[in-house]
Amino acid sequence: MIEVKNVTKTYGKKQNAFRALKDVSLTIPDGASVAILGKSGSGKSTLMHAMSGLDRPEKGEVVIDGEDILKLKQKAVDRFRAEKIGFIFQSFFVQGNESVYDNVSLPLEIARVPQKKRKTRVGQALKAVELSDKIKSKAKNLSGGQKQRLAIARAIANEPSIIFADEPTGNLDSVTGAKVEELLFGYNKNKGVTLIIVTHDAELAAKCDMIVNIKDGKIESVEQKKAQPTARKVVQ
Repeated sequence: MIEVKNVTKTYGKKQNAFRALKDVSLTIPDGASVAILGKSGSGKSTLMHAMSGLDRPEKGEVVIDGEDILKLKQKAVDRFRAEKIGFIFQSFFVQGNESVYDNVSLPLEIARVPQKKRKTRVGQALKAVELSDKIKSKAKNLSGGQKQRLAIARAIANEPSIIFADEPTGNLDSVTGAKVEELLFGYNKNKGVTLIIVTHDAELAAKCDMIVNIKDGKIESVEQKKAQPTARKVVQ
C-alpha cells in the first residue's frame, strides 16, 4: 500500500516560489492500476516524483509498505527504488549507443543482482515485450514503439512491486500505444503489480481501477472503478 499524507512541494523561493503540491493525501492499494489525471502543470508528475522518491517534498509523508521513504537517507532511497520500483517515461530515456541487453541489464546491475540471474531476468523481460530478437541491437536503431517496449522491459526486469509510467503512450501512434497499454495492464493483472500512470488522456485513465483527478496541485476527486485487490500476488 502507498499512503501519501499531507504532502506539499514548493519550487523556488520568496517571490519566485511555486507550490506544485498543496497538502495532498492519497491511499493506493496493492495491485491497483491507478491513473493520475490532469492537465499540464497540474502537479501530476510532481506527485509521481514524490511518491517514488525521485523528489523530496518539504512537508508530509510517503508511506510504502509501512515505511516513510521521506525519512530514509538518500542511499537507502536509491536502494529502495532499485529493488521495488520500475519507471517508464514518455521520452523513453534508453541509452542509444548501448545494446538492448545492456539497457535492460542496467537497473539489475544497480540493484547488484548476480550476473547469472541478471542474464535470466533480461531474457525474460525481453520475451515479455517481444524483443528477444533485438537483444544485440543498439537501442538507437529501434523504432519508437520498440524503444517504449524496451523501456517497459527495463522497468520490469527487476520484478518491481510498483511501476510508475509517465505519459507512456504520449509519443506513440494509436496502434503502437494500444500495444504498450496492453503490455502494462497485462503485467499489472498477471503479476499483481501496482501500476501508476501519469496522464492527461482521459480515455487511458478510464481503463484503470482508480482515477485520481488533480488540478492546481490539489486532488479534486478520486474515482474507484471497481473493487480493489486485497493482496499482492507473488511475482514468479
